[in-house]
Amino acid sequence: MNPLSYPVVVAPLSEEDGGGFLATVPDLPGCMSDGEMPEEAIVNVRDAILCWAEAAEDMGHPVPPPSAELKLAS
Repeated sequence: MNPLSYPVVVAPLSEEDGGGFLATVPDLPGCMSDGEMPEEAIVNVRDAILCWAEAAEDMGHPVPPPSAELKLAS
């Protein structure tokens, strides 16, 4: 599995939430990480993707394939 295949959404965190940036993986519910800069959040979310997939496999759940394109609600 290539964690770079999954679309990632990066958004700024409010100062109330500690600032920095949050990276989420829409294809993997609950899979997210953060970082001080957007690039750091993306690097960190790669590890989160691998951990998410490992946990799903350990529980006998399928790991969804990466979506071909990211679609955001408007």
